[in-house]
Amino acid sequence: MREMQEFLEAVPPELLLDGPPDDADLLLQRTLRQIRTEASGARRRGRTLAATAAVVVAAAALGLGALIGQAGTTPPLLPAAAPDPDLAVAPHPAPLLLTGAAGPTHLTAEVTPVGAWARVEAHVQGLPDGTRCRMVIVAKDGTRQPTGGWQFWAAAKGPGAELYGSASVPASEIAAVTLEDMSGHEFVRTGV
Repeated sequence: MREMQEFLEAVPPELLLDGPPDDADLLLQRTLRQIRTEASGARRRGRTLAATAAVVVAAAALGLGALIGQAGTTPPLLPAAAPDPDLAVAPHPAPLLLTGAAGPTHLTAEVTPVGAWARVEAHVQGLPDGTRCRMVIVAKDGTRQPTGGWQFWAAAKGPGAELYGSASVPASEIAAVTLEDMSGHEFVRTGV
């Protein structure tokens, strides 16, 4: 019995209570109220943040719309100044149209002068499918300048292919445009 008494004295008194403490409901109610208050504050902050973001986006859209609207208006006209002869731009020379044919292969090249170089737009037909080709500009002094390479597929391009290139040769110095394969076999040449 003494052992039991010593054992029971070691037990904390809270363990011997019968049922919850008298103010337990009050503690639970306070805890729930605090949780509800914190949760509603977070929801309120989220709504406020979303509303602020919507207002900023709307203001940005209105501002951008106003800028775009003003960009379309024409400024008032000022009296025209006399042109400066030192700054006059020379008219662009007309493009050169070159054509050539050899067997089934046909080439039409338009050479456009652009300063000290030339832009070439060419249309080619009749090359064998799968041929790896290059367009070469031949200058009057015999120098050759490749303008680009490609692989010809008639089925993919329809009736022929459009080729574009440029050369650092003045258009007035171009003697011919050639199409050749990568080994140098010439398919067609245009003359000036």
